[in-house]
Amino acid sequence: MATAAAAPRHSCAKLSVAVEDPKAPGGGGIFVKATWLPTRFSLAVTDGAGAWVADASDAEVRLRAEQWDQPVSEYLALAERYLAFHQPSSTYSFHEAGAGRRLSWTFEKQGTKLEWRWKLQPAPHPQQTIADVLDFLMDANIRLSEEVVRKTQSFEKLKQEAENCLQQSDRFNNEKAEFEQASFTKFVAVLNSKKAKLRQLKDKIAALESADKAPKEEEEEEGNSTDRTEPIEEGSDKDQSVNDEPSETGSGGDTHSSPEKSAAAAATSRGRRGRKRTRK
Repeated sequence: MATAAAAPRHSCAKLSVAVEDPKAPGGGGIFVKATWLPTRFSLAVTDGAGAWVADASDAEVRLRAEQWDQPVSEYLALAERYLAFHQPSSTYSFHEAGAGRRLSWTFEKQGTKLEWRWKLQPAPHPQQTIADVLDFLMDANIRLSEEVVRKTQSFEKLKQEAENCLQQSDRFNNEKAEFEQASFTKFVAVLNSKKAKLRQLKDKIAALESADKAPKEEEEEEGNSTDRTEPIEEGSDKDQSVNDEPSETGSGGDTHSSPEKSAAAAATSRGRRGRKRTRK
């Protein structure tokens, strides 16, 4: 059930083969159309003049796989590799074999060169087989052409979008550079203005500090001069005057001092008061 439900794959390849008569129509090249299924495959071969077919059944494929000591899936994958695509390292041949033809190709396995052969029978309807192969090739060519056109259009569209993106990127870069330059210019102007204001404030602060410093220095100088003034010892003057007065008691002395002593004491007192006023 799984085999019947599996969708077949189709391939068609042009193989360069060695033929018995190179001058024959299509000599040197054949078209091999293959249908691949999970456990079997079928071939339709034409050289442009004739057509041959081969239908490898499940039993035949399994027998060939056992002969080559391979699983069926591996055997089919290797056959598809050499019949769906021309392998330059392989030697293909297409010779007569009785009423039909034998298709063979070589491959290497573990350093040993091996050859596979499949016998093909003449197609029951050669023209129909050739037409089927040509239709498949034309359809494939059309699909490839359409795909090339779509890819080309997509490439051109992507190329145009890439160019637009580059132009837009250049424009953004230019606008960014202009914006940065304008912002830098404004920033420099604002910075210079702030610097000028700071200098003005510093000058004002320095002027105020110098104006406040002058009165303080004068006050300090006055305070220092006041501190250097010697205090008048009033008590000593009084004591001196008291000492200068004659003692009311005493043995053998006068009750009043002499006029000369009174005059000397008065002169000393006036001299001290004069010195005090001078120091102030």
